[in-house]
Amino acid sequence: MEHHLRIGEVAERTGLSLRTIRYYGEVDLVVPSARSRGGFRLYTESDVDRLQLIKRMKPLGFSLEETRDLLTAVDGLSAPGTGADERTALAERLDAFEAAIADRCVTLRRQLDMAEEFAERLRERRAGRGADRPV
Repeated sequence: MEHHLRIGEVAERTGLSLRTIRYYGEVDLVVPSARSRGGFRLYTESDVDRLQLIKRMKPLGFSLEETRDLLTAVDGLSAPGTGADERTALAERLDAFEAAIADRCVTLRRQLDMAEEFAERLRERRAGRGADRPV
C-alpha cells in the first residue's frame, strides 16, 4: 500500500500554501490521490513530485494551460500503451518546453544582472561614489 500524506504535510514539504494546493486540485493539475474517511485530501509521493514541477514552472511565467500541457506530455510518456508515434510527438512537446525554459532563464539572468547593477549603483551613491552617474 502506498503511503499517503495529508495536505499540511504536502504544504510543508513543497513550500506551497494549503490554498495553492487546493487550487491546483480545483483546476485539475494535481488531484489528491485519495481521501481519508474524514474527507481529508491525501497525496502520494508522485503527487508531491507533480506539485514540485508546477512550483518550478511558476517563476518562469508559464500559464496554467502551458503547465497543463507539460503535465499531459509527461503523463503520456510514462503511460503504458502509449504508441511510438505518440511518444515521438510527446517528446517533441517536451523539447519545445525545454527550449522555452532555456529562453526564459536567459531573460531572467539578464533581469538579475540589471537588478544587481542597479543595487551596486545605489550602494555607490550612498557611499558618495558615483554621484555623477545616473542610477
